[in-house]
Amino acid sequence: MEKKLLESRKKMIYELMSSELYVPMKIKELAILLNVTREEREELEEVLKELLAEGKIELSKRGKYSKTESKFLSGIFSGSARGFGFVTIEGEPEDIYIPEFQINGALHGDLVQIALLTEKPFSGKHKEGTVVKILQRSITRIVGTFQKSKNFGFVIPDNVKLGQDVFIPIERSKGAVDGHKVVVEITDYGNDTRKPEGKIVEIIGHINDPGTDIMSIIKAYDFPIEFSEKVLKQAQTVAKPVSGADMAGRKDIRTWQMVTIDGEDAKDLDDAITLTKEGENYRLGVHIADVTNYVQEHSALDVEALERGTSVYLVDRVIPMLPHVLSNGICSLNAGEDRLALSCIMLIDAKGMVIDHEIAETVVQVDQRMSYTSVRKILKDKDEMEREKYKELVPMFELMEELAAILREKRRRRGSIDFDFPETKIILDKQGRPLEIKPYERNVATRIIEDFMLIANETVAQDFFWQEIPFVYRTHDTPDPEKIQKLRLFINNFGYSIRISQEEIHPKELQKLLEKIEDTPEEALISRLTLRSMKQAKYTTENTGHFGLATQYYCHFTSPIRRYPDLQIHRIIKETLRGKMTEKKIAHYEKILPEVASRSSQRERRADEAERETDKLKKVEYMSEHIGETFEGVISSITSWGIYVELPNTVEGMIHVTNLVDDYYYYDESAYEMIWEATQKCYKLGQTLQVVVANTDKLLRTIDFVLQENKELYGLDITSEDIGH
Repeated sequence: MEKKLLESRKKMIYELMSSELYVPMKIKELAILLNVTREEREELEEVLKELLAEGKIELSKRGKYSKTESKFLSGIFSGSARGFGFVTIEGEPEDIYIPEFQINGALHGDLVQIALLTEKPFSGKHKEGTVVKILQRSITRIVGTFQKSKNFGFVIPDNVKLGQDVFIPIERSKGAVDGHKVVVEITDYGNDTRKPEGKIVEIIGHINDPGTDIMSIIKAYDFPIEFSEKVLKQAQTVAKPVSGADMAGRKDIRTWQMVTIDGEDAKDLDDAITLTKEGENYRLGVHIADVTNYVQEHSALDVEALERGTSVYLVDRVIPMLPHVLSNGICSLNAGEDRLALSCIMLIDAKGMVIDHEIAETVVQVDQRMSYTSVRKILKDKDEMEREKYKELVPMFELMEELAAILREKRRRRGSIDFDFPETKIILDKQGRPLEIKPYERNVATRIIEDFMLIANETVAQDFFWQEIPFVYRTHDTPDPEKIQKLRLFINNFGYSIRISQEEIHPKELQKLLEKIEDTPEEALISRLTLRSMKQAKYTTENTGHFGLATQYYCHFTSPIRRYPDLQIHRIIKETLRGKMTEKKIAHYEKILPEVASRSSQRERRADEAERETDKLKKVEYMSEHIGETFEGVISSITSWGIYVELPNTVEGMIHVTNLVDDYYYYDESAYEMIWEATQKCYKLGQTLQVVVANTDKLLRTIDFVLQENKELYGLDITSEDIGH
C-alpha cells in the first residue's frame, strides 16, 4: 500500500475508534462496518498492524480492537544475559530500560508495547518501563546447546540476549544427546513463571565436531545454505557461453588492454579496469560483469538473490548471493574469455574531475588476472622479476597509481573521511582451528581499486540523479549533534577542536581532525571515538548524500555478483540506455525500490553481524591456546563494568572492574576514563597496557584479561610451557 494512502486510512480508523459511539470490535466486525471486501482484508490488517505498532490502538485477549487508553509506546526489545533489557523506540533519543521483573515474557528482538514506569532516569540516564503487550514475536527458532536430564531436556541458546533456556519434552528431543548443537522451534513462549518450550527440528552436530561452531552461527542467522533445484537449474540454463547474438548492439572493447585486480583466493571477479592517457587527461574504464543479462527480473534467480540480499563472507566459507555457475563462471570476468559487461568509461582531468563519461553495455576480454600482491610488488617493491613478468602491463599500473593518487587527493580536499583501521585476517587449518590472526592491511593495489570503484559509483549516481529516474542510492547521514558535541568536549582535553555550525558538522572538520592526530599517541583513541560518532550507511531511494565520503551522489554499482542493490540499478541503467524507461516502468520502480532498499540494508546488517560473530568465535578459540601469556594492548573502550583492550592482532578482550583489585573507582563517561580512588590510578582510552589472558568463553565469545602486575593474584604466574601449549 502506498504510504500516503496508508496514512489516510490509519487516520480514518483511529478517528473511528476515538469516537464516543465506538465499541471494541473484532477485525471481521470492522470489515463489515467499513464495507471492506474479502480482497481488501489484507490492507485492513496492514492498517491495524501499523496502528498497533505505534501504540495508538490495542488488541484485547478476545481479539477486539480499541483506542489505547494509557500512554503506551512501542518498540523493539533488546534482551541481555543479565535478565534486564531495553526497548528502542523510533524518535526517542534514549532507549527505555526494562527491569528484569517487568519484561513479562518478551524475548530479544520482539516488537513490544510498553508503559513508562517513571520519568526518572535509571542510573541517571534511562527512563524505565514495563512490557504490557508483545505485539510481534521476532524469534520462532533458536540455535543452542542441548543438555539432557532424566525425563526432559533443555537448550541453552547461543544468543545470550535471549536470557533463558528452552524446555524440551523428551519426546520432542529428536534423540539429541548432551553437547549437541540443535535448532529448536518454539512451541510456547512461556511466561514469568514458566520457561519457553520447544521441539528440536534439526541436530547440527556435536559441539566438539569441526565446523559445528560456524554452522551454528549460519543457522542462528537463518542464512540459506543451499540453492533450490529450481534456482540451480535456471542458473545452468542461462550460463551459456557468450554468443554473437549476445554481443549484438554492444560496444566491443575486447581489444582494450584490460586487467582484473583481486585477492589471490577470489573467484568472483566482477570488475575490470582499463586506463590510458589522452593528452593531460585520463581515460578510465570501470567494467562490471553484466549479471542482469543472466538474472531476469521476477525469475527464480532474482527472487532468491533479493531474499539473500548479499553474499556473506564468513571466516571459513562464502555463502554466495548467486549460484557458483554464475558468480564464478559466466558472470566472472575471467582472463581470455569473452564477457558481457556494463561499463562506466570516464574522462578525468589532472585535478581528478570527471569532465566526460559514458555508461555503456559492452563486450570485454580481460588480458590478465592480477593479484593485489603482484601489483604491490610491481609498484611498491619494484620487484624486477614481477616487473619483467608483466612488462606489457607495467606502464598501465604506473598510470593507475598516478590517477589513484589524484582521485584520493581530490576526495581529501573536499573532506572525505578515511578510517584506516586494519581488518582481521584469520588463517584456519583443515579442521577449522585458527592457526594465526593478523591485521589485513590495505596496500597500494587495494587502494587503487578502491579509488576507481568510488569514482565509478559517484559518476553513475550523479548521472541518474539528474535524469530524475527512480534509483537506489548508498547514503550516509550526518552524525547526531549530541554525539559530535560529546566528541568535541572530549578532544578538547587533548588540545584539539572541531567547528560546528548550526548544530551540523562538515565531514572536512572530522577529516582535518584525523590528519592532526596522525602519528600521535592519541591517534587510535580519537579515531575510534570519531568512528563511533558516525551513523550507519544504508540503501535508500532518496538521495540524501554520503557524509563519510563528502559527496552528494553515491551508489553501489560495482558488485552485482554479491550485492542486490548493484544488480537492481544495473537493470534500471540498461532500461534507460535502451530507451525503455517508460512512465509504466518508472511507476513500477517507484513501487518496488523502497522495499528493495530496506531489505538490502537489513540483509547487509545481518551479514555484518554474522561475520563479526564468526570472527569473535575464532579469536576466542585462538586465545584459549594462550591462557597465562602476556600481551601488550591498547585500551579500546571503557565502560562502567570494565576496560576493553585490543591487541595488535585485532583481538579484543576485557579487564573486568572486579579484576582491577582496587574496589573504589570512579567511571567518567564523558572523559572515557576510569579512576581508582585508593591508588589514584587512571585508565584512559588509547593507553597501552601489559595484559595476561585469564580466561575465554566460547559460548559468550568473550576473552578476559588481567593486568600483568596482578597476574599472581589470579594464579596466572605460569608460562605457556607450564600448561603444555
